[in-house]
Formats: sequence, structure tokens, C-alpha cells
Amino acid sequence: MSEPTGAARRRGPFQVGDQVQLTDPKGRHYTFTLEAGKSFHTHKGAFPHDELIGAPEGTVVRTTGNVAYLALRPLLPDYVLSMPRGAAVVYPKDAGQILAMADIFPGARVVEAGVGSGSLSTFLLRAVGDQGMLHSYERRADFADIARQNVERYFGGPHPAWRLTVGDLQDNLSDTDVDRVILDMLAPWECLEAVSKALVPGGILCAYVATTTQLARTVESIREHGTFNEPTAWETMVRTWHVEGLAVRPDHRMIGHTGFLLTARRLADGVEPPMRRRRPAKGAYGEDYTGPGGGSGRG
Repeated sequence: MSEPTGAARRRGPFQVGDQVQLTDPKGRHYTFTLEAGKSFHTHKGAFPHDELIGAPEGTVVRTTGNVAYLALRPLLPDYVLSMPRGAAVVYPKDAGQILAMADIFPGARVVEAGVGSGSLSTFLLRAVGDQGMLHSYERRADFADIARQNVERYFGGPHPAWRLTVGDLQDNLSDTDVDRVILDMLAPWECLEAVSKALVPGGILCAYVATTTQLARTVESIREHGTFNEPTAWETMVRTWHVEGLAVRPDHRMIGHTGFLLTARRLADGVEPPMRRRRPAKGAYGEDYTGPGGGSGRG
């Protein structure tokens, strides 16, 4: 049985073409690709790549300035934060939430809109595996090119489960029997009709939006569309801790708001969503409220 795509690059001694992450004594990271005969240069000296080729992970190398660097392969969260960017990347904290809360499983058929720099695509491909399917849509050809390079650099070549289309999802989506749809775009509510037709009953729609205005309109549009259950929305924030002897405290910096996530599940055809039993807060829908699209009110 052959190894999954990219697995051979995640273990064993360092090889030519591997990504290497160096950590200096102050905890700073430097990422580069191993090439025979090349040297890695810093303001603290240099060392030859050949010194790492064939060496195990966790090796310590010293520059000509006698500064020690710990050499490891970058983890996927490290890789996506250091890779070349066309658009902003989906942060690992949000990618992890998408994989868990959208229930991305091996063999899943997934559609993604808004590829950006390929961060989420890489996470999704590793989750669905070679037997799954990820069809990614990106409106901008320049972003698509950067994403393709980043994904192929991580896996060591093209991934057999990935298809990348340049164009709008709502105009080009032809996939059927899709298990999951991930929307990372400005106006996900514009894609609801196309997404609803593509998803299997019980399939999950997951949207990633930046602002409260986008979040509100997406949730209200999902409710109005009538083919999904009640959506769930949330955000995550990550705070690291300083642990040094008796000095145990939260770090002064944290990864705060990056975006909102929401999920909703596709209902069976012809089924109306159950009536909401939770009362909205007083004043949530004022007299001038006209619905998410500016049409008729809630009635």
C-alpha cells in the first residue's frame, strides 16, 4: 500500500527539497528549502545545507559565528504562516476549527470558495486524503497561482485529490453530492442557492467572514433560504502563556479576532426547517428592519 501524498516528507532524515525550520536561541524561526551545495546565511554567520542533508530531525547546527540553531521540519501551522502570500491566510486556529466543526473526514467530497494563498486548501487536502476530493474556486488567477505553488511545495508535487478552478463559485459550481462546502469570501449569501443544490442532505455549509455585518447577513440569508437548519456562529481567540519557574502568567500578546465562523446543515429536499423556539432580544428587529436582502420584513 502506497503512502499518502506528502507523508514521506514528514518523517525520516532530511532530504534535498525538504522544508527546514531553524529556531535560534531567542526562539525566532527561519524557514528554507534544502538544496545540495547551498548555504544558509544569517547576520550571525552561515552553514552549508549539506550539513543537514541526511541528518535526523532535531539536529543542532552551528554557524560560522558559533550560534546554535535547532533544525526541524515546519509543522503545517508554521508552514502556512511563513509561506508566500497573495491574500491573507486562514490562521491555524481557524483552520483547526473548520476541520473539527465542519467535520472534514478522510474521503470527504469538499468544495472551497476563496482559496487566497492556499492555507486552508492545504489543511483540507491533508484531512480528506488521497481518496477524497477538494474542488477549490478562486476568482483571481494571480491568487490561484500562488496557492497552487504553496500547496505543491508542501506536498512535494500536485495532490491527486485537488482541483483548482479560476472563477466565481456561483457561476461555475457543477459538483454534485458534495459533503462539505467552505466559503471564505466577501458575500457568501450570494452562493446559497448553488451550495444548496450541490450539498447532500445532512451536508455542512461552513462560512468564514471577517465582520459582524457579514456575519449577520449570512445568518439571516441562511434562515431565509429555507434549506438549512438553524446556523451556529462563533469565533476563537488563542492566548499563550509564559512559564518560567514561579513566573506563570498569560503572555501580553495573543491571537485575537481574525474572523467569524458559522455552520449550517443541509435539510432533506422538501423539508421545512423547524420553527425557532428562541425569542430574539427585544429590539433585535426594529420597525425599519427589511430582512437580509432589503426585501420584505420578518412579518
